[in-house]
Amino acid sequence: MSKQINVALIGNPNTGKTSVFNALTGLNQKVGNYPGITVEKKEGICKLPRGVKAHIIDLPGTYSLNASSLDENVVIELLLNKNDKDFPDVAVVVSDVENLKRNLLLFTQIKDLEIPTLLVINMADRMKYKGISLDIDYLEEQLNTKIALISTRKKEGIENLKQLITNYKDLSTDPCLNASEIDIDYFNKLRQAFPNQLLYKLWLVITQDVNFGKTNRQEIDAINSFKTKSDSDLKRLQQKETIKRYQFINNALKKGQTIDVLQAKDLRSRFDRILTHKVWGYAIFLCILLLIFQAIYDWSSVPMDFIDSSFAALSEWVKDAMPEGAFTDLLAEGIIPGLGGIVIFIPQIAFLFLFIAILEESGYMSRVVFLMDRIMRRFGLSGKSVVPLISGTACAIPAIMATRNIESWKERLITILVTPFTTCSARLPVYLIIISLVIPEDRFFGLSYQALTLMLLYLLGFGAAIVSAYILDKILKIKSKTYFVVEMPNYKLPLFKNVALTVIEKTKSFVFGAGKIILAISIVLWFLASYGPGENFNNAEEIVSKAYASQNLTADELDHKIGSHKLEHSFIGITGRAIEPAIRPLGYDWKIGIALISSFAAREVFVGTLATIYSVGNDDEDTIKNRMAGEVNPILGGPLFNFASGISLLLFYAFAMQCMGTLAIVKRETNSWKWPILQLVTMTGFAYVVALIAFQILK
Repeated sequence: MSKQINVALIGNPNTGKTSVFNALTGLNQKVGNYPGITVEKKEGICKLPRGVKAHIIDLPGTYSLNASSLDENVVIELLLNKNDKDFPDVAVVVSDVENLKRNLLLFTQIKDLEIPTLLVINMADRMKYKGISLDIDYLEEQLNTKIALISTRKKEGIENLKQLITNYKDLSTDPCLNASEIDIDYFNKLRQAFPNQLLYKLWLVITQDVNFGKTNRQEIDAINSFKTKSDSDLKRLQQKETIKRYQFINNALKKGQTIDVLQAKDLRSRFDRILTHKVWGYAIFLCILLLIFQAIYDWSSVPMDFIDSSFAALSEWVKDAMPEGAFTDLLAEGIIPGLGGIVIFIPQIAFLFLFIAILEESGYMSRVVFLMDRIMRRFGLSGKSVVPLISGTACAIPAIMATRNIESWKERLITILVTPFTTCSARLPVYLIIISLVIPEDRFFGLSYQALTLMLLYLLGFGAAIVSAYILDKILKIKSKTYFVVEMPNYKLPLFKNVALTVIEKTKSFVFGAGKIILAISIVLWFLASYGPGENFNNAEEIVSKAYASQNLTADELDHKIGSHKLEHSFIGITGRAIEPAIRPLGYDWKIGIALISSFAAREVFVGTLATIYSVGNDDEDTIKNRMAGEVNPILGGPLFNFASGISLLLFYAFAMQCMGTLAIVKRETNSWKWPILQLVTMTGFAYVVALIAFQILK
């Protein structure tokens, strides 16, 4: 019978911890949240030698156990609570060979908790390039542990790491140094007051604002009552502790690590001078964005066409192969077109996540954060606000969660409120189908007008976020001042495995998360569009046949007229007609109105809704794009989706708050309904006004 052990991966940001996690778990991983909080929880399964199975938890990046953010609190709370089901049997501290001195501070703190601790030195392939050599035996002796020297890029040392994890019981639990020497009298009193507790655990509980759940509440309160020193005295003792640890680390590395400065080759500063230049830096970033959007269009056209035709053929096959009836109609006209309307956009979404993953893996995204800080400060934001704003291109929900590392409450609140303006991947399906209908496929100096339009929409969303932040900074009377600090990781070629896993996981979560909503809404919409009250719906064939008796219509044309009549007098048609007066000035008909309402569940549902609505009673061979292109404006005549209405719709989606999930997460992060309601009213009202002005001018 195989045994399962808990393994905690811990380390500073940018040490390659995610690469180690991916190397150990592969696709056997999942992402969720810690119970009760919005911190991301990554866990996976790894098979070890001798039939041992490891449950691996990738903890949030932390520089030390002196927590300053919610992410770092998670690490401390787990390491100090033996009652937690995820409490580690062994802690694996991941360090970067180029920043070993800084990384070892966290390692020495964890060793003081007397947890079996293993040190992983990652990026070993860069040692020769940087002129670094290590005396592993000496370092193991000084640090009281075993060391795994690995390179996730070259897949070296992973099997040795697995073997060391399997033999975790052989690891010494003795601390590296006696940290209590910083104030012997104080720590002796602390030891006497709580003789059955680990001394360093007592120290962390007293100096950190952590939560250990109900099981340890009385114990924690008792320890906290021992605060015989002021907060300023405790802070000074923490500083003394850090100095003492670095003295120990310096002594260990004097002999254990040598760096040949002359041998080290470093092009990083040259790249930084260009990529963070006050002119060229912005120009390069814009060019990269333009290339990304051009690729999203050009590379995904073939798989999109295949998916489009496949779903149309599948609907037709279901109608031909299955007996007539409500269930067949539900499959052919509700579920299949609804899912097809979202599956068709998987190629673009996958490419978007691919490029974001490459920018993050290469180290370039940190340069963008540094570069944009110059602009952010003028609008009342920190440079750290750029991370959520850029992350928002994937999804606003994790982007809003990413604001937790912004220390200032005012800057964090403003970032939370403006992040939904950033164009997320859920808007992408809406943008792509509307752009393909109203923007010509011509090119300008090799760049398609459609790709340029998509890029402008992204820039428009980002611009709206910045301007909104400036206004909020002037309105919100919250005093705060913080300093921007960002670590610049080394440039590196992205690891294919890391990028691939990121694309697979993100795309899968997008598709399955949206798919549940779309499937449910597709079924509801099909029912609402397929049934209706009164004689107008029930006697549609008779009414239409009489009305067009003199026009000699073909059977197909008559069926189309009957389908349109039924749709207009169905439950969904009646609802659409009710809201049509409010949206007609924007150039929309009642069908678009239904799509607008249903997409409040999730923006990407817009396309699936139209796919479901247009397929009811119509020719199944027609794809959704062709059906939309063939729609006629009942008031003005001509195509419903023309340049004016298309731009109006694009602008509405660029600014409107069309996402229940985002509102829920804003409420959770701000602990108030005031802010999400403000977002909903302000953003949607602004979107309506802008869309109205655009349509009235362009029509």
